Amino acid sequence: MIELFSLKGKTALITGGSQGIGRAITLAFAEMGAKTIVINFRSSVEKAIQTKADAEKFGAKVLLWQFDLANANVKEAWTSFADENNCHADILVANASAQPRGVLDDICACDVVETMSVNVRSTIELIQAVIPVMKNRKWGRILNIGSVNQVRPSKQLPVYASSKAALINLVKNFATTLAPFGITVNNLAPGVIGTARNDKVLSDEAFKNDIESKIPLGKIGEPVDCAGTALLLCSDAGRYITGADYFVDGGFSLFM
Repeated sequence: MIELFSLKGKTALITGGSQGIGRAITLAFAEMGAKTIVINFRSSVEKAIQTKADAEKFGAKVLLWQFDLANANVKEAWTSFADENNCHADILVANASAQPRGVLDDICACDVVETMSVNVRSTIELIQAVIPVMKNRKWGRILNIGSVNQVRPSKQLPVYASSKAALINLVKNFATTLAPFGITVNNLAPGVIGTARNDKVLSDEAFKNDIESKIPLGKIGEPVDCAGTALLLCSDAGRYITGADYFVDGGFSLFM
């Protein structure tokens, strides 16, 4: 089983890989022998450098790709970076996302444009960019990081929830398209995870207690809770899984 979960010789691109769930996946992949890991990040330089250093302790080569996925030239930017650094991806983890908060009356056009651009358009473009090499190698893993909001949308996150629902549809679509080439496409949907993004809302004890009362396992998850499932879906251990939607949410999605 160790060999099935090994990522020896593989190159992974992890968007939003400097912190939170992305960082946990980066470290897991490094520990399991990934040859090269590319951490995409937008602005958290210090966190990216720290994650790079921590991942390198496992022997992985780690490259930092500072690029805002809201930009229009995602496909071209990645292809150029991969060519220059000889780091064409065997594995793509589309983890980065925009998450504007606000109820229906608060939604503005800029929120819609940025969220759909970062969460949906950039994911499509990155998949387009990585699949030529994956097809040639007849092996590839594409993992989208969705959200429990795709089935249990929060009133505070209508645009974000909509983008995540769109992505699971794309995962199922692309899974059938890419299966003949040995490429799997799956979705990992976290529930409420204790990341920096959620620090503010979870600092409200009443809110936190209310959320935990709705989670069958009774507690907020940690970023590392997502790493094992990501490893399964991005290694040979998950070679017979594609088009799947895995919830890592403590059972939160079971009760609508």
